[in-house]
Amino acid sequence: MACSVSRARWRSRSISTIPYELFPEKVAVVGHRPQASGLPGSPQCPMNPHRQAVQDFLRETEEFNRRAESAGLGDLSPYLWYHTVELPPDLVTPGLFDFRASLPFFHFPQDMRGLNVLDVGSATGFFAFELEKRGAKVVCVELPSLEALDRFPGQSVEQTAEKIKGMVALESTGAFGQRIRSYTPGELYHYLLEAPFELCRKLLHSKVERHFSTVYELSPSLFGIPAFDWVFMGDILLHTLNPLGALASAASLCRGVLVLSQDMPEAPDGQPAMHYVGGEDPVEDQVSWWLPNKTCLVQLLKKLGFHDVFEAGHHRGVQRPFGYVYNRTVLHARK
Repeated sequence: MACSVSRARWRSRSISTIPYELFPEKVAVVGHRPQASGLPGSPQCPMNPHRQAVQDFLRETEEFNRRAESAGLGDLSPYLWYHTVELPPDLVTPGLFDFRASLPFFHFPQDMRGLNVLDVGSATGFFAFELEKRGAKVVCVELPSLEALDRFPGQSVEQTAEKIKGMVALESTGAFGQRIRSYTPGELYHYLLEAPFELCRKLLHSKVERHFSTVYELSPSLFGIPAFDWVFMGDILLHTLNPLGALASAASLCRGVLVLSQDMPEAPDGQPAMHYVGGEDPVEDQVSWWLPNKTCLVQLLKKLGFHDVFEAGHHRGVQRPFGYVYNRTVLHARK
């Protein structure tokens, strides 16, 4: 996302795709984490799925790195794969999130030939590459640096980087975690959001275009076209301090269907609301602030010009390396 962001001046900025469940201590707030009796690693959980999930992830990562090096791709051990992506020759990246089995619940058309698609906050690029396989001309956009990620007033990019590293690099992850914890903010950005995508694009012979911007600064001039037929936003709004501004920015570039996938808390009283999840500690906010419920998002999308907004699907999966279960609702908004 090509823009300059001043270090000295805070402002709303983000298109991060870091999902809520990467912060395991926060999962209980939205009801995804087991209660104490079944908490991974607790005495009441004899099989310790947390430890087993970590061991499985580390074995898979080691095997992937070994096979990648044997295939002539060099040492990929510094990479942190956000998405699971199938690559030639017969490689599967050890992603923190594997959406391959969940794709039917997003209800993307099987044939997208002739359609222009924007993937906002693409990370490793799983969705961008998948939609390209369906024939779409895909443009994706990602942060220009971790400095461009929304953070609370007074916080530093170094603090933000430490939070992100803490999501996947606990003591139980051994040498893998030690390497991640040693990264500077620039190195973390490179090995999480830059290098994995570029390697996938090269090996897949992909023509997906990547641009750099915050979600708030998306514009037709950035992409060279006035609007897109489909716009995809997955796990974006909870990492923005101004979710309405973020949603409005993406919506302005959509002339067809906007697909929004994220956690949407229940609204027992049926009233639209945004749940604040940033806590009160000046430092510890998990780079997450707002979770609009479904009623709120439906009303906002209609107010932004989408005449038909509906729940298209729902999916769940497991975030690695710790094995926590996440749940996602998928909304389709049509103009």
